[in-house]
Amino acid sequence: MLRLRLKLPPVLSLSYSHLRHVHSPKSRIFPCLFSFSQSPSLSFSSSVLPKPIPSFTDDAVADDWALEPRYLSCCMPDKRLKVAVLLSGGVDSSVALRLLHAAGHSCTAFYLKIWFQEDFENFWTECPWEDDLKYARAVCEQVDVPLEVVHLTDEYWKNVVSYIIEEYRCGRTPNPDVLCNTRIKFGAFMDAISSMDYDYIASGHYAHVVHPLPDQIDNPSTLELSKDMVKDQTYFLSHLSQAQLKRLIFPLGCLPKDEVRKVASRFNLPNQDRKDSQGICFLGKIKFSEFVARHIGEMEGVMLEAETGDFLGNHRGFWFYTIGQRQGLRLPGGPWYVVEKDVQNNVVFVSRNYFSVDKRRRLFCVGSLKWLSGSPPNQNCQVACKVKSSNFYFS
Repeated sequence: MLRLRLKLPPVLSLSYSHLRHVHSPKSRIFPCLFSFSQSPSLSFSSSVLPKPIPSFTDDAVADDWALEPRYLSCCMPDKRLKVAVLLSGGVDSSVALRLLHAAGHSCTAFYLKIWFQEDFENFWTECPWEDDLKYARAVCEQVDVPLEVVHLTDEYWKNVVSYIIEEYRCGRTPNPDVLCNTRIKFGAFMDAISSMDYDYIASGHYAHVVHPLPDQIDNPSTLELSKDMVKDQTYFLSHLSQAQLKRLIFPLGCLPKDEVRKVASRFNLPNQDRKDSQGICFLGKIKFSEFVARHIGEMEGVMLEAETGDFLGNHRGFWFYTIGQRQGLRLPGGPWYVVEKDVQNNVVFVSRNYFSVDKRRRLFCVGSLKWLSGSPPNQNCQVACKVKSSNFYFS
C-alpha cells in the first residue's frame, strides 16, 4: 500500500526463423546461413552498401552546424565500441544510430520484422513493413552502416501476442510495449546476437542507463529518467533484468524530443519529417478491436451506470474495454468513462463523474513490482509514481 503525497521527487529508480541481410535498395534480400542449437548461433554475410551520402560529421555539413558534446553525452563518446543498433525506420532510432556513429562507434543496424498477416490479407493495401525498411535502409546508406533484417514473428506471437490475448480474456489490459521490450527487442534479439561480440545494444528509447565504473562492475546498472519528462519511456523498460540493462545504451536519453527532430533535420535524414508511429506495431493497419474479435470472439453484455445501476445499452464483450476508457462507448450525454468490469457476468460499468471529488484517493495498491537492482530495498523507502505520458510525479 502506497501513501501518496504531492511532491516533485528526484528520479524514479523494467525460432529465429529467418535472418536476412539487406544490401542496396535495388538489390534482392539474400538469406544468410544459420544454425540453431540450445543457444542459437547466427552467421552473417558481409555487406556492400552504395557510396554513402555525406554524413553530418563530414566537413561540408559540420561547417553549417557544429555537433555539440552534449548531443553525445549518452553515447559513451570516450570509448570506441561495437554497437548493435535497433533501427525501426522512424526518426528516433535513426537519430540514435547517427549519434552513435558520430561518437566514433562501430555500428551495425538491425531491423526486427515481427508483423504477421494471419487471415487479414484483404486489410493490406501494401506491405506494412516496406516503408519502414526503406527508410531504415536509406538512413544506413548515408553513413555506410550495414543493416540486417531479423524475423522474429514466431517469437513475438509466442511471447507477446498470445499473452496479450489471455490477459484480455481475464479482463486485464496488458501493455504490449513492455512485453516487446523485455521479451523480444532485448530478449529474443539479444539472445540471437549473443555470440557476435557486441559491446552494447542501442535503441531510440527516451531513457538513460548509467553503468557502473570498471572497478565497480559488480554494482547494478541503473535506469534513469530521460531529459524529456513527457516523452520519457522508462515505464516501457521497467521489466528489464540487470543482465539486459547492463548491455544497453539509449543515446536519446539526454535530449528532449524537439531537439531530436532538429538533429534529424541537421543530419538530413531521409525520414526527418516522418510522423511518430502509433498503435500496436504487429497489427499494421488492422484495428485492435478486429484483432480481439478474431481471437476471443464476441459475447453481448450490458453496460450500466456505476452510481445508479441504470441500464445504458449493450456491448460486444468486456474484453473490448479497459478501465479509464472514454472513446468508443457511443453513449449520449457524456463524456462517459469505463470505471469497472464484472468479468464473471460480462457487465461493464461506466460513469460521467470520473473526475469528481469523491473519486479522488490518496491510497492505492500496486502489484508486479520489478526491482531493477535485482532485489527490493532492505528497508522502507519512499517511492515516486508517475502519471503516464505527463511530467507529474507523486510520492
